[in-house]
Amino acid sequence: MLIDPSDSRPWDAQIAYRLIYPLRNTFVTPNYLTTLRLFFGLLAGFFFSIGEYLYSNAGACCFVFSNFLDHADGELARLKNETSIKGHTYDLISDALVNIFLFIGISIGLIHSSLGFYALPIGIVAGVSVAAIFYTRNKIEKEIGKNKARQPFKSGFEAEDSLYILPIITYYKLEYYFITAAAIGAPIFYFFVIRSYLILKK
Repeated sequence: MLIDPSDSRPWDAQIAYRLIYPLRNTFVTPNYLTTLRLFFGLLAGFFFSIGEYLYSNAGACCFVFSNFLDHADGELARLKNETSIKGHTYDLISDALVNIFLFIGISIGLIHSSLGFYALPIGIVAGVSVAAIFYTRNKIEKEIGKNKARQPFKSGFEAEDSLYILPIITYYKLEYYFITAAAIGAPIFYFFVIRSYLILKK
């Protein structure tokens, strides 16, 4: 059984733990997985930037795999007792780059849509806002503890898990609505992250 209802971790973290468990005594390090996560994340952005249907679907699949690996590297680090500040920093930089490149890639691919060149600033706003959310949440975790800073979580899902629906979005050619919603929703969500930080810090 890949998911344990009694486990407080998100379902993708639980699955990642079980899948990478055999790697605990191998040469594979957490940074290997982080690098793989970064590669597939940047590849996703590149595929989206081409702006063609098949490439967009390939980009969505690459991103989902990259997002899943984001949990796998942390789980492997704990299994091998190889957690480190440098590794965590590398993970954070990878998170930021993958999310920024995802939204910029989508926006470049949409330049020939009705959004025109407005697509690019819209993508930048969405990507930078998502990266800022990750950065700020990490800052909160360092200052007040991970449990108190935990992001919205329900039935095994976290807020960021909504990105797993990206292949559905590309399959139905909904990137236009996705990037627009992200450019509006991500800054608003970032505001609430800052607000939560100020409340919890009191």
